[in-house]
Amino acid sequence: MPRLHLHLLSDSTGETLEMLAKAALAQFEGSEVIRHFWPMVRSQQHLDRIMGEIGANPGLVFFTLANADIRARLEERCIALGLPVVPVLDAAVAALESALGQHPKARPGSQHIMDEAYYRRVEAIHYTIAQDDGVGWENWEAADIVLAGVSRSSKTPTSIYLANRGYKVANIPIVVESPPPPALYGLKHPLVVGLTTAPDRLVQVRRNRLLSLNQAPETAYVDSERVNSEVQYARRMFADNGWPVIDVTRRSIEETAAAIINLYNEFIAARGEA
Repeated sequence: MPRLHLHLLSDSTGETLEMLAKAALAQFEGSEVIRHFWPMVRSQQHLDRIMGEIGANPGLVFFTLANADIRARLEERCIALGLPVVPVLDAAVAALESALGQHPKARPGSQHIMDEAYYRRVEAIHYTIAQDDGVGWENWEAADIVLAGVSRSSKTPTSIYLANRGYKVANIPIVVESPPPPALYGLKHPLVVGLTTAPDRLVQVRRNRLLSLNQAPETAYVDSERVNSEVQYARRMFADNGWPVIDVTRRSIEETAAAIINLYNEFIAARGEA
């Protein structure tokens, strides 16, 4: 199995760099990649300390550094060590510079400035946490998106992911014995999306959940016939109300969220709010 040391250097939190590295690594299987994360690199002295660790674990170097002197020193040191070094945002920045006719500001962490979008994300996260798992139905009209689905259909993690993108999200479990509050059917502002999944996959997820909680793995909660009835009940509800449906069986949280955002953009455009 190929083994690689991957060094990630950033002059800010490194969140962007980590996401880019994760996305790129997802294209490769059967390799052992050891990631070394070096955030907040804003001085040559700090860089020099890191270079000792890089030299001890040679590999590939990815970086997002705005300061020209620190960039130059990193590239010089990596060349001396014979290590490939990649400025992962340079191509995107250069393309934008050409298209916009402006020079980049070279400001470390500028994407994390506490602007209006930042505060909107914070507000969305607070709202979403408060409206998790069917709580606070009287506040659902203030949501951008409402997710509905049976238990363990990824409603909460998808809601939190969307909240981090700035969307206020409420979610509600669909339970045969406990119908949703009437308010769900009269919502006008938010987009309601149904999440569904294959019953056999749902049984597996629920059984693993019970085992992780040290509970009996064989209950009505994981009975195949009962679970199939739950899923069919939810699907009929979605169809009867004309809500768009996303099957999360083979989707990651990121893929589900992307599909929901596309639906939301279409929903807003149809209302003439784009």
